[in-house]
Amino acid sequence: MKGTKLESVALEKINIQDRFWNRYIDLVREVLIPYQWDILNDRLEDAETSHCIENLKIAAGESKGKFQGAVFQDTDLAKWLEAAAYTLAVHRDPNLERLVDETIDLIGKAQCEDGYFNTYFTIMAPELRWTNLKEGHELYTAGHMTEAAVAYYEATGKTKFLEIMEKFVDLICDTFGPEEGKCHGYPGHQEIELALVRLYRATGKVKYLELAKYFIDARGVGENYFLKEAKRPLYKQIFPEFAGYDTKYSQSHLPVREQKTAEGHAVRAVYMYCAMADLAALYEDEELLEACKTLWEDMTKKRMYITGGIGSSGLLERFTTDYDLPNNCNYSETCASIGLALFGKRMAQITKDASYMDVVERALYNTVLAGIAQDGRSFFYVNPLEVWPDNCMPRTSKEHVMPVRQKWFGVACCPPNIARTLASLGQYIYFTEPGRIYVNLYISNETQVDDKIRISVKSDLTNTGHIELKMENKGTEPANLALRIPDYVSDWTLLRNGEAVTERRVEKDYLILEGMEPGETQLVIDFAVPARFVRANPKVREDSGKVAIVKGPLVYCLEETDNGGNLPAIFVSTAQELQEQYEEELLGGVTTIQLRGRRMDESAWDEEKLYAETSPVFEEVQLKAVPYHAWDNRKTGEMLVWMKEWFS
Repeated sequence: MKGTKLESVALEKINIQDRFWNRYIDLVREVLIPYQWDILNDRLEDAETSHCIENLKIAAGESKGKFQGAVFQDTDLAKWLEAAAYTLAVHRDPNLERLVDETIDLIGKAQCEDGYFNTYFTIMAPELRWTNLKEGHELYTAGHMTEAAVAYYEATGKTKFLEIMEKFVDLICDTFGPEEGKCHGYPGHQEIELALVRLYRATGKVKYLELAKYFIDARGVGENYFLKEAKRPLYKQIFPEFAGYDTKYSQSHLPVREQKTAEGHAVRAVYMYCAMADLAALYEDEELLEACKTLWEDMTKKRMYITGGIGSSGLLERFTTDYDLPNNCNYSETCASIGLALFGKRMAQITKDASYMDVVERALYNTVLAGIAQDGRSFFYVNPLEVWPDNCMPRTSKEHVMPVRQKWFGVACCPPNIARTLASLGQYIYFTEPGRIYVNLYISNETQVDDKIRISVKSDLTNTGHIELKMENKGTEPANLALRIPDYVSDWTLLRNGEAVTERRVEKDYLILEGMEPGETQLVIDFAVPARFVRANPKVREDSGKVAIVKGPLVYCLEETDNGGNLPAIFVSTAQELQEQYEEELLGGVTTIQLRGRRMDESAWDEEKLYAETSPVFEEVQLKAVPYHAWDNRKTGEMLVWMKEWFS
């Protein structure tokens, strides 16, 4: 672990101009920020009520009424503010900046004299501060607000929001810690640990870093704090489902360094792992880093969907056991995949190992993008791999599965999380260290890496795999590049200034190119990214005898609108060659996959019988598969990723 952690390039230096990604990134500025602002202000009559801004006005004394929403309702605003900050870093917009400043003023008015800020407890139960860390989400909410404040400071240089949150975090530092007289608890929902590290980096104040370390080190040590807390007179249960609390749910069952498997609520888990990685790097804590590696291996090799989704249980949104990956009732919360990407990014920066970015890319291109409609006005919270709309019924085991994206949610953490992720996508593309630039994601962009190096990329990764990279080096010393070789690429070619590069020095899945002389260097990369069939480990019971289609980073699926209903009745042979076709007018322009299959003929079955010895009759069918992230952007209908394999 010794050595400099890789750094991301500042967002304001990156201009993404990518045919695939800009259809989503541009939504943030053009649709998501104004649309979600209307939602937060309860201006859309046909969407679930947020009451977020109204809660803020009540807490600030500018309105009267009762708090409405979840205890963590403030975080919807926090993530909206963070998305706005990232947007302003790239596109300065005086109107948006003024709106954010006015909102920050309102937050300042709602802040208590001692620095405390949380509209739920300020309005509903000020006497119950810090009495229910398990469910109250005070530290979680403080974390998201702090992250937004740091992002806005970095984007604009303005300090008011940062000062507001510093005052609150100073109160938290005075309240929590190992010292006698302080609360020895830790967050029920991890998040503030990430924020404390970011606040430390922005301010240089070590006490913020030390508090993050305390929250991580204290977790799961000795008598469980949440079980002890629940016995106190002031404790009041908020969520009925937390009765009979399982400490694995909040990853507080063991000290973090002793945890070997990904357990509990998936979002809580990956947010905690992010903080563990941050602290491992800053404190050069090898034991903590090894714990991160162990948890990553278990999560991504035994508990992750092919789409980068995690958290297989709809009950409590949690991990279950190794290889338990059901397709039609899984949860795979969008926020969990966002957290997975954040964790993988940190691990790649620490270890300089590109394999972490393989998973990051998978999550971003599939589950995260599936969470938003192509018009930016509806969202998936849950991301199944198989959907039959008729059985997505309330008060059943599949009530959490939605066959269509929703305009909003009563608990709406995912939509603003998608907005902040898309707005900050540039942070994943490059890493740097003295003397070397790492290229992680092949997204078309123009980037001023530093005062000497400028890079431009034209990428067709999801279609042909053809990538052109130009580096302008205005310095006097040669530059060095490290190009990620994705795990799905087994064959590739590289031209450097028109000449084939045959000597390949690959370190941890990065191709190292040294001695890029001052001036201009042209690289042409051709990754072979044909559509192909893949199978799951036989231990994944749900997928035994089934195949899926992938092309580059994209997972594909069948939709009813192209292939008719009852998709599980379809069988496909992997002996065939998959046919690719780029369709400019379909779903904003996508490469579709054509293949042959056999469908069980329902008409051959006696409708009067539910069970019989009837032999199946098959009909030949032509099938079309589309990228998973784009499903449900046309007609409502069935969807299927894993298809039954035909053995002739």
